[in-house]
Amino acid sequence: MAEARIPDRFDFLAGRDDKGHKNTFGTATIIAGSEYMTGAAVLAAGSALRSGCGLVRVFSEEKTLDAVRANLPCALLSPRDGSEAETVRMLNGFFGTKGAVLIGPGMPPDDPYLKIALDQALRYADNLVLDAGALTAMARNKTYYYGLLRDRKTPAVLTPHVGEFARLAGLPKDGADDAETDKAVSEFAISNNCILIYKNSNPRVASKDGSIYYSGGEFANSGLAKGGSGDVLAGLVTGLLAQFGQIPDKVCQASVRIHSLAGRLAAGKYGEYAMIPSDIAEFFPEAFRQVIG
Repeated sequence: MAEARIPDRFDFLAGRDDKGHKNTFGTATIIAGSEYMTGAAVLAAGSALRSGCGLVRVFSEEKTLDAVRANLPCALLSPRDGSEAETVRMLNGFFGTKGAVLIGPGMPPDDPYLKIALDQALRYADNLVLDAGALTAMARNKTYYYGLLRDRKTPAVLTPHVGEFARLAGLPKDGADDAETDKAVSEFAISNNCILIYKNSNPRVASKDGSIYYSGGEFANSGLAKGGSGDVLAGLVTGLLAQFGQIPDKVCQASVRIHSLAGRLAAGKYGEYAMIPSDIAEFFPEAFRQVIG
């Protein structure tokens, strides 16, 4: 199992095409939110909008779309209240668009729309990020969903926190030490043909070959230990994958670096007690400048 630090700089983010247009930079499709967790979709979509991708679409129920409409006028809105056949038709239209798809933030694992989207996306979406409710749904039916993961041509990106990964990998709920965690994360990525971002105070990115890239903990920040921080990270990964889907490992490493750095900048302004997840994307502009410069 090879290990390395996540780089400080990412050359692939430099040289943005001044002649590009909104379709040049891909579409991030955010399948997220529910009646009582509308904010997850707002946070994920807002983060994707700050990533540089050309379009951000939110596919969700009406109350979530109302929240997105009020907070993110730049996002496209697609209501999901249709038959299963209509939902599949719409999803396949999204998957046929150059870009990336995020499924799960703010969605209960037993949401029938989540299950339809998860099944279809694992089969047909080129660039795919799975978070929150999608991970819990997978953990409840490992044989089926892990089989779909392994069959994918391009690796999906999974973004579990400690508890979610424990369910996915069958580990103790309270986690393990660093060496045990690295081993488990590496083996999971290898056996399931995926890239895994393990979220804790020292985030790790595991490539599908089992290589581990870690942040080093220099941006460890208790202000990120609040519900919604992961939604911001998932949206950022999705937005960058929409643009750079051919290099998913580097996208995931850059996303962790930018998210952690922006969190540290937010803590510098608001303090670790008072900062909230929606503050993180406010500092993406400076974080991007630092990782590109």
